[in-house]
Amino acid sequence: MRQIIHKIKLIEQIVDERHKKSAIDLYNTGEIVHQKQMDFHKCPKRNRWVFGGNRTGKTECGAVETVWLARGNHPFRENKKNVSGWVVSLSNQVQRDVAQSKILHYLDKRFVKDIVMREGRKASAESGVIDYILVENVFGGVSRIGFKSCDQGREKFQGTSLDFVWFDEEPPEDIYKECRMRVLDKKGILFGTMTPLKGLTWVYEDIFLNSGNDPEIWHEFISWQDNPYLDKEEIEGLKSTLSKDELESRCDGRFKTNGGMVYPEFDESVHVIEPFNVPKEWYDNISIDPGLHNPLSAHWYAEDFDGNIYVIREHYEAKQSIDYHAQRILDISRSLDWHTGFGGKISALIDSAANQRTLASTKSVTELFFERGIAVNPNVNKDLFSGISVVKSYLKTADGKARLFIFKTCPNLIREIKGYFWGSGDVPVKRDDHALDELRYYLMSKSQSVKTPPKTLVQKDKARLYRKIKQQIHL
Repeated sequence: MRQIIHKIKLIEQIVDERHKKSAIDLYNTGEIVHQKQMDFHKCPKRNRWVFGGNRTGKTECGAVETVWLARGNHPFRENKKNVSGWVVSLSNQVQRDVAQSKILHYLDKRFVKDIVMREGRKASAESGVIDYILVENVFGGVSRIGFKSCDQGREKFQGTSLDFVWFDEEPPEDIYKECRMRVLDKKGILFGTMTPLKGLTWVYEDIFLNSGNDPEIWHEFISWQDNPYLDKEEIEGLKSTLSKDELESRCDGRFKTNGGMVYPEFDESVHVIEPFNVPKEWYDNISIDPGLHNPLSAHWYAEDFDGNIYVIREHYEAKQSIDYHAQRILDISRSLDWHTGFGGKISALIDSAANQRTLASTKSVTELFFERGIAVNPNVNKDLFSGISVVKSYLKTADGKARLFIFKTCPNLIREIKGYFWGSGDVPVKRDDHALDELRYYLMSKSQSVKTPPKTLVQKDKARLYRKIKQQIHL
């Protein structure tokens, strides 16, 4: 009996201590935060976005980030005093009900120097619309958290130099671009938290696909399953009220499309990896999709002794000559110490369309590459649907494993996979698929190996020795 009473008192003590802590203290100590939220806070990039479903904790990411920056005690960033930033909401009402409410929840009242209202009374700030909050900074200065709404128009976002901007939900593109200018001179940061309900907007192109290959852009998805504080019965209840299309956005934070992704098996957290020193014995082939006005796409492929494929380098450029592309392919190959064939030429696969003569030459693209030291093989299997099936089998095998891994230094291939969708007539939309074409050519050349059983240890050793001997012959 005494032991039971003692345990009850301990539980009561823990509960009392927890109630004494502020919301930000609970977040700081990890008591109300999950892994995806911490990944967001730890990321060093200057333009970070969370695409999350409803109730996934995405807004907490933005609110806590804002409070940490204003207070000057961000645990994962360089801090400073007199920080100035904006919180951008879609409207005054959304500001009051969502972003403003979250910031007041996480901002300890002891550190609030002043609140200036646009609507309502300071004494009950949570019920009105705040213009800005002055916050005591740990370095002795005073920081300012300003509030803006998109319905004010772009002109209201001009002229100010800022350290950060938080977008609570997707802003219009012109306001986003204006805010980028506001953080430019201070090398400030942008971050957004949103549920993608508007389809394939500018956020999809500029942030998710990162069509400009901006190295400072980063994103992650948060779903209901990532939030351990959501009750499972509540999740099932919410799921029962939503259609399949709504679930993609409101549960998983995914962008909605009419036809769906061609490669839904693709998962950046699995298939995109950090570069590493690839053994020369793994070097396999280069695949090229030629282009002059359109981009020429070329990738260097390696295969380990378990049949896993690694995309290790990329050349992707438009509006360049054959001379330019050939030289870049040779330069990259030399930097990798890539193997050569007969006559010291680099071997590669290429679209059979390269057999056609160009308007500027009496020779075919195949012949032009050969003269410049690249022996291209145009005998590739271009069957679209078979090729898509093979790519899918490498992204996810029958037992759920990945066999295709892409170095993160190949951003154009990654972007094309993410943006490849089915169109009308069960045919993919013909748009930005140059890298995907040559990926198919390469994997189709390996497709026979997909059907064969895994190699034994003896077979792997034989393959390793064969590749070493083959490389010595080339040397």
